[in-house]
Amino acid sequence: MILKNEIDKIERLIQDKDKLDPSVSQKGIYWHVDHSLKVIIGICKILKKSDPEEYKWKFNLSRLFVFTAGFFPRGKGKAPKQSTTEGPISQDDLLEQLNTAETQLDSIVNLPAKSHFVHPYFGSLNLRMSKKFLKIHTIHHLKIIGDIMASS
Repeated sequence: MILKNEIDKIERLIQDKDKLDPSVSQKGIYWHVDHSLKVIIGICKILKKSDPEEYKWKFNLSRLFVFTAGFFPRGKGKAPKQSTTEGPISQDDLLEQLNTAETQLDSIVNLPAKSHFVHPYFGSLNLRMSKKFLKIHTIHHLKIIGDIMASS
């Protein structure tokens, strides 16, 4: 499974739901876990529904920078509403999302190479780029969680 190490880390973090450090992030650990899992699930679903024949590569400088550097600068992006939860997030919800994310990641392994989704900043990402995006994005949030935990 892709993101195996990252999914394992997320699973271990679910017990640390109440930790928050506003000097690191205005959102707590559960929000970052929830957001990361929602992004994984959502992108996998989009990839499976995409029509590979419609994929068109186009140069994108932001994508080139982030994918080459392997990280996102903090505080530069804003999570879309469909990838966030307003209000309380339960441990059971996160565990259910974790299982769904694992299933979704397994389901995209053998998709056509031109399966794709359109990112608001990085444009159209094919399957390989989508997997790379998911890894960079998940690690980004794991680093924020690590900083929250280190300061607690």
